[in-house]
Order: sequence, then structure tokens, then C-alpha cells
Amino acid sequence: MTFTSENILLILSVLIFSSILISKAGYRFGLPSLLLFLVAGMLFGVDGLGLKFDDAKQAQFIGMCALCIILFSGGMETKIKEIRPILAPGLILSTLGVVLTTVFTGLFIYVLSVWDACPISLPLVTCLLLAATMSSTDSASVFNILRNSKMRLKNNLQPMLELESGSNDPMAYILTIILIQLANTLAGDASGDLSAWMVTKDALKTLVLQFGVGCVGGAVFGIITVWFLRRVNLNNAPLYAIMLLSVMFFSYTVTTYLSGNGYLAVYIAGIIIGNKQIPYRKDILSFFDGITWLVQIVMFVVLGLLVNPHEMMKTALVALLIGVFMIFIARPLSVFISLAPFRKITTGSKAFISWVGLRGAAPILFATYPVVAGVDGADLIFNIVFFITLLSLVLQGSSITASARMLKLNEDIPEDDNNFGVEIPEEAGKLVEITLTEESLTHGNTLKELKLPEGMLVMMIKRQDRFIVPNGSVELRAGDKLLIITESGSGS
Repeated sequence: MTFTSENILLILSVLIFSSILISKAGYRFGLPSLLLFLVAGMLFGVDGLGLKFDDAKQAQFIGMCALCIILFSGGMETKIKEIRPILAPGLILSTLGVVLTTVFTGLFIYVLSVWDACPISLPLVTCLLLAATMSSTDSASVFNILRNSKMRLKNNLQPMLELESGSNDPMAYILTIILIQLANTLAGDASGDLSAWMVTKDALKTLVLQFGVGCVGGAVFGIITVWFLRRVNLNNAPLYAIMLLSVMFFSYTVTTYLSGNGYLAVYIAGIIIGNKQIPYRKDILSFFDGITWLVQIVMFVVLGLLVNPHEMMKTALVALLIGVFMIFIARPLSVFISLAPFRKITTGSKAFISWVGLRGAAPILFATYPVVAGVDGADLIFNIVFFITLLSLVLQGSSITASARMLKLNEDIPEDDNNFGVEIPEEAGKLVEITLTEESLTHGNTLKELKLPEGMLVMMIKRQDRFIVPNGSVELRAGDKLLIITESGSGS
């Protein structure tokens, strides 16, 4: 069965609906939902129900759009005050850590390639390219698993891991692009006169432009967008979110045209916008939360459709060796070396960071770049990366909560305390919910007698399943929940 204009909507709706049901069933067994979206794509693919999708360029475009939204949304939910204490280690992990993972894994693949018993034979540059495509932790997987696991991590580990996963895709992308250029240049240089200095100069130029223009572009677009959102005064709240979506893609494309890294620009712009006071902030975050889930599902399903499992299994043994080396040796080595200067980070924390080196859609997406660029051995790269992604999601993704508990790095998150379901604009103040105890009522059992700090006002009372409009004469009881609005800057 092939995709046509007549059946594409039907196929897409069935794929998404089925994927969500499959993920719900798998969640009971502790499997990451994003892994199950990949599996759903494989089940509907050529070796499953027969859907034929083999256009790597279209998959790359879909993945690019999805990754932009995921990074932008993740940036908007990243609090600067939370990442400030761990900014240095997080950025070192997302740069040096990626390079070290690429080098260690690439050299291991090269050792396998020159081993006569190994079924693959790749030049050193292609081995490094294979390692580079999967050298970053996947932002979609990390954001999804950490934010949906019902625990809080100690030692600022969650913001560090989210910062790393949100900011290391650009480094992996840059290495992938540089190594693709180098591989194709070496393949086309039949005379062997290629200048090492010329190769190094081009690589450094690409690196500087990608990071420099990416950072500047993200900062400029973020600042301008905040200024504009505060003044545009739209009549409809959802239009703000749609406008941000257009700004995000505009930032990506303009930065890319200027030879910068669009993914980095999008992430930085998201952080700047998310940490400023903007109209309808909660509505915007809710919109991006929903659309992020949608694009994650579509991206993982499409990438699942792209792979042919029977071809992937031909390289399963080699991919398993590479995956095990990356998970248990290359990633931990990279983490411990990168974080060596930060002596306050405990060994247990470093071990946990090493284990949360999740691979996901981003490595598979980056593995399509060699295919589109026509690099020799690109199909082999794609199949190996896909297998290792499945291995990582099954092995690491399903054991993150257990490993945090084993290392005693977890804190249970209390049940959702939003008992009233009320939200207000940030500029109007802050909502606080408190539960009354017998001690709270020692001075009296009415609001007039309740000692609240200045600047606080009780908006509503919840008693079991009843809501009570507050007034001075309402008799309060232990166990009542009060919804309180506080002025900006008021104490709690």
C-alpha cells in the first residue's frame, strides 16, 4: 500500500489513534510512550501492514519541523533561575560531551570495521559520522520521560539534563554536517591531494558560524518577539500562540540561511520568550504542550515507517555491540571527563547523568542526512542508528525512575494540588493553595480571625467536593482548602 492524496488523511488519523492506544498499553509495562510510537510506525510499515514510505527527504523535513517545535517548547518551559546554578556543567555536557562521545564511539566502530570477523567495513570518517549522528541525547525523549515520571530529582539534576538535551542537538548536527562534507570531499578526491589545512579551516569556519550566528540569531529573535508580543494587542488569545509558531519557524529559517544553527536559535529564543512576561502565557504554553505531543507522535511514527526491520536486523549484532559500548562505556566516560572540574557534583549524580543518555528521534533524524547527501554506507548508518535508538529507549528509558531510586536521587512529587482549576494572568498576581489544620484555627474559625499576611486575599474555599464563596462569617474547618491570590512580591 502506498500513500496517495486520497488516503493520506485516513492513514494518518488511524496511525495517530492506534499509536496512542499502543502507548497506553505499553505504559503499564514501564515502556516509554515515544518508543511505542516508533514501534507503531514499524508495525504499519513495509514489513508490517504494508504501508510503503521510503522518502528520507520528506521524513527529514517532518523531523526538522517537529524538532523545532520540541526545542522551542522545551526552551519556553526552561526556567533561567533553575538552570543558572548548573549552566556551566550543562553546556559542557552539550558540547565537549558530544565531541567525546563521537570520538570514543567512532574509534570503537573503526576498530570493529578493521576486524576481519565484523560484517561492516567503513573508513574512519564514516565511522565518526555514524557516531556523530547519535552523539546527542534526544530532547523529545528526555523532556517526555523526566516530565512525566512522578518524581523530582535531587541536586538540580532535572534542569541539568533538560538543558543538556535541549542544547546538545546543535552540536551533534554541526558534527554531522561537517563529517558529511568531509566524507563526500574525500570520496570525490581521487587524486589524494586534499589539503588537511583546507579541511580543518572549513570545519572551523562551519563550527564558528553555526554556533555564533545561532546564538546571536536566537537572542535577537527572542528579544524582538517579546517586545512585539507586549505591544501587538491581539483580540484573540490563541492568535498569540500561532504567531509564536510562525516566529519560531522564521527564526529557524533565517538563521539557517545565514549559515547559523537554526535548532540552537530556536532553543535560545524559546528560553528568552519563556522567561519574560508575555500576554496569555498559560494559554500559549498549553497550546505548545498539545502541539508538541502531536509532532512527537507524527515524527516517531514517520521515522518508524521509514525503517525496514528485515534490513535493520542484518546489522543487529554489530549495532548491539556499538550500542552497548556507547551506553556503558562511551557515554559514562564522556560524562565523567566533562564534569571532572565540577567536584560538587557527586559520583552518583554523574552515574545517573550517564544513564540518561537517551537516544530517540533526533539521532534517527540526523541519520537521514547522510542518506539524503548520498554518503557511501548511509543506509548502513541509518539502520544501525535506528537499532541503537530502540535499544536505548528500551534499556535506559524504561529504567530511569528505578535507577534514580537506586542511587537515592529521587524525591516523590505530591499529587497535583491544583484543586480549583483556576488560572490568572501572571501580572495579576500569584495563586496559592493552602490546607487548614487545627493549629491554623487556634485564633478563630472565620476568615476575619484567620491571620493572613498583608497582600493576600481568599478567593474560594473547597470543602471535600463543595466550593464555597468566602465571606467574613463563613465557618472554617480543618481540612478546608483555601485558594488565595497574592500580590506580586508578597510573601507566602
